[in-house]
Order: sequence, then structure tokens, then C-alpha cells
Amino acid sequence: MSSAHESSSASASPAPRLLVVDDDERMRELLLRYLAQQGFETLAAGDGRELDRQLSRNHVDLIVLDLMLPGEDGLSICRRLRGQGVETPIVMLTAKGDEIDRIVGLEIGADDYLPKPGNPRELVARIRAVLRRGRAAPGAPKEDGGTVAFGACVLDLGARTLRRDGRELRMTTGEFGVLATLVQRPRQALTRDQLMSAARGREHDAFDRSMDVMISRLRKLIGDDAKHPRWLQTVWGTGYVFVPDGAPAAESDRDA
Repeated sequence: MSSAHESSSASASPAPRLLVVDDDERMRELLLRYLAQQGFETLAAGDGRELDRQLSRNHVDLIVLDLMLPGEDGLSICRRLRGQGVETPIVMLTAKGDEIDRIVGLEIGADDYLPKPGNPRELVARIRAVLRRGRAAPGAPKEDGGTVAFGACVLDLGARTLRRDGRELRMTTGEFGVLATLVQRPRQALTRDQLMSAARGREHDAFDRSMDVMISRLRKLIGDDAKHPRWLQTVWGTGYVFVPDGAPAAESDRDA
């Protein structure tokens, strides 16, 4: 049920990669073709299981998610991804005109919402606006942000990449925002609410468990010991702190 389309245009910076999730094959193919013509790289999925497979194999900059899907619907998928700490931007599409669907979608973490069938030019404009917001979110560095090295990792704040032992690792926009915020404030304990703001870049509900899951994912990425973390340490009653190489851990900092 899956397919992949890539833009043939080459540029100095890689084209954003979109994952289009829609069980209507004709509609999906039309969207993929149009988005590729607009300079995006595209991947496709027909349901939630294929979406999970695509996310496990590929870095994705944004998900175009249909609300009406067989099995797990779009709202359930969005809620599940956000609960797992996946912060990849989501633009939700639906044939429904009910206002409550839009409100619920945005409340559970969708970044934007469009009715379908809609104007494909408007969809592209919304996608680009969401991607710009992601790049400009609180905690996001400027292009000349430099690099931070710790352990076997190098975080490039300008290129927004993380390398471990020389290999680039896949990160969501939210994961990058949280890690960048922590490393740019070494030894400073940050609350879960501050870190959620860095991940989302807008008003939000700071669910403690959601941030704990994201920190757990980041620890795995950087090779931190889950039981005795070296770099991303828990500060009881507060949140988390980044302890750079050469700096002793505070006695009160230990993993939950």
C-alpha cells in the first residue's frame, strides 16, 4: 500500500520530506504528484501501520494525515504519536465539516487542519507555514548557532543535525528543540513546561509523562545510560538538566 515519490529538483539544502497518509489511493497519488512538483520529497502510507513503518525507516519533516482511515483513525494516530513524544508536525485533512473535529485535532497536537477536497495550493501554503513555525520555534537556534560536542555526539545547532560516532541520527523537530534548549543552557535545570515549549513552540498542556518519554528517546539516541544518565539528568521536583563533559553531576540529579 506504500509508495515513494521524490522530487527530481536538486538544491543546496535538502527538500522537506512529507509523509502523506490517506487510504484513498487516487487522492493519495494526486497529492503525491502535486507535492513533488512543488519541490517536496514525498512518502506514502494507506493506514496507521504503514505510517509507523515509514516513520521507523525514514526521517520525515511533516505528516499530511487524513482523518478518515480504516482501523485507527487520524485523530487516534495523532493522539498516539504525541503521547509517544513524536513531535513531527502534522497537517490533518478531513471530509468532515464539523468544527469539533478541527478543535479536537488541534487540541491533541495537530499543527493545522484543512477540509478535503480542498485547494492544493492552500495545502502547500499551510505546509510551508507549519514548517517555518517549526524552524522558528522557541529554543530553535539561528543558522550560525555552532556545534556542541559531548561524548560521541556532535549537535549542530545551525544545520539542526545530531551525529553520533560520525553517523547522523534521525530526530523529530520536537526532539531537536528539547535537546538544543538543554545543551545551550548547561548545568541549568529546566522544567518540563519550559522543555515542552521548546518542543511545541506554542501554547500547550505540559503532560509530565510526554516529556519523560521524549527524554527517554533522546537518551537512547545519544547513548546515555537509562539508569545512570551522564548528560541528560533528572532533577527531582524540577525537570531535567544537561551536564556537559568535564562537569560533575549535581548530587541531587539522578534518573527517575
